[in-house]
Amino acid sequence: MVKTPYLLFLGDAPDHLAAKVAIGIRDWRPENSVGQLRLDGCGADLGLADMSLEQARAAGARTLVVGVANRGGVISDAWKGVLIDALNMGFDLASGLHNLLRDEADLVAAAEANGRVLHDVRVPSVQYPIANGVKRTGKRCLAVGTDCSVGKMYTAMAMDQEMRARGMKSTFRATGQTGILVTGDGVPLDAVIADFMAGSIEYLTPDNDPDHWDHIEGQGSLFHVSYSGVTLALIHGGQPDALILAHEPTREHMRGLPEYQQPSLELLRDTALPLAKVANPACVVAGISVNTQHLDDDASARYLAEVEERMGLPAIDPVRNGAGRLVDALADL
Repeated sequence: MVKTPYLLFLGDAPDHLAAKVAIGIRDWRPENSVGQLRLDGCGADLGLADMSLEQARAAGARTLVVGVANRGGVISDAWKGVLIDALNMGFDLASGLHNLLRDEADLVAAAEANGRVLHDVRVPSVQYPIANGVKRTGKRCLAVGTDCSVGKMYTAMAMDQEMRARGMKSTFRATGQTGILVTGDGVPLDAVIADFMAGSIEYLTPDNDPDHWDHIEGQGSLFHVSYSGVTLALIHGGQPDALILAHEPTREHMRGLPEYQQPSLELLRDTALPLAKVANPACVVAGISVNTQHLDDDASARYLAEVEERMGLPAIDPVRNGAGRLVDALADL
């Protein structure tokens, strides 16, 4: 287990979105977030106290978490001094990057010299089966996005939180580094060998009570040429009973792909639903989750109303407005 509380390392993240791992931990486990550590030129700010390693250690932090999700998941050479200093000062390290801590000889040497632990949360710890498509008991909900990093995890966590508050049976099922660091368990889907990706989601969401909902953390986008494979594995392995369409309306292009534009919500619906019906013919699109963080209150309300009228589905921002109407939409399923 990764020891808490955390000091969240933002390094030289170029913008807020690049620090999404740290942001997710701050938002969903604020009690575990002692402060942030930023390098010169960092373009992200969590609104937490800026701390040195010494200050964070004095405040009780036990693990330095790499809170950055850069393209390719690389441990920057610019970070190495801080990471080694942290190990020398008694911190464990945790990271969800593809570039593993345990593959960096200098970090391994510092960890061994100081009796510290390197946590690579993106390393699968289970030999997952190949998917068999057998129908499982219980209910499952999956958010699918027009792009990456549009709020699929927040949607699932907000819906799970709302169901629990109502006394309903619900579990958030983490499939990425942020969700795993928040909950302490899950499947690092984008590190699973391709043949076993759908099977890992079957494993993650086993038979359950008929009235129990699994809220599966979404990944990637069917329309993102870099990351569409993980999305399809979630759709087929998860066998969702309900899809939530997720969108961020202020993007000028797909994340990291300046020559690609986001699809419309209608195209997302008409693409994702037939694919979901391959594994679960009863699947429906239940609602729309819109990330309106870059819109003011009036603009957000206008946009949501327009989408709801156009699509004929409840459209809300689960962070701004709460997830109640999305949960209501699942009531009869």
